[in-house]
Amino acid sequence: MSVKLADVAQALLTARASGAVAPTAAFADAVPDAPSAYAVQALVASALGWHGDQPGRHWKSGGAARDAVITHAALPPNGIWQSPAAAGDWPLHLHGVEAEIAIRLGCDITPAMAAKADQAMAQAWVSDMTVAIEVINTHWDQGYDTPAWLKLADLQAHGALVLGEWQPWRDLDWTTQRFDIKINSIGVDTRTGTHPLGHPTWGLPAFVRHATREGHTLDAGCIVTTGSWNGVYRAAPGDHVVVSFADIGEARVQF
Repeated sequence: MSVKLADVAQALLTARASGAVAPTAAFADAVPDAPSAYAVQALVASALGWHGDQPGRHWKSGGAARDAVITHAALPPNGIWQSPAAAGDWPLHLHGVEAEIAIRLGCDITPAMAAKADQAMAQAWVSDMTVAIEVINTHWDQGYDTPAWLKLADLQAHGALVLGEWQPWRDLDWTTQRFDIKINSIGVDTRTGTHPLGHPTWGLPAFVRHATREGHTLDAGCIVTTGSWNGVYRAAPGDHVVVSFADIGEARVQF
């Protein structure tokens, strides 16, 4: 393991423990690619005892487009909130909001299953879906401008995950699916058909291969957010956020 990667992990652990932010410039060249970022994720998760030797139960996964790198992060077991949620004194340096659809897997996924998966196969493993708010946060002092691989090392800027009411999976016409974001009862964003991969399950084959890459089975009930429909909305402390998807539901969080 590179000493530099260990230093990055220690900087993130110190930031989490202290509530401060780590100096981005000091580590700007230390994480050159996705495998390095995943190594830092694993070091932090191991130090904090998040997942033991098993894959996580909650994940974020996605990419900016189908021809971009799809990235993943196993999320800490704390900070998974049922809507309506209140952040309270949860430590947040940012209050970013991503409007997402989260899915739940209905069966165990073995490494052998994952290796053969295409979108149709992976989609057949989905049992449920819900509206989700991925709360964006950082432990780096450049905030929203943190370099991509340092951001990925920091769980792709994960702060918390808010989950709405679950319902059985339905393969909707995602090109016509509309969502709305309201801040303090005022509409701030409305878009239609803007999932960056065109479909919430398009990236699932890449996700299951990543999650099972060390030979462990991904258990039924695993929850995955599937990519932001709006980029990031920069909310503020005190904001009440409602994300709603037509015909699916909503999720709420009070910062």
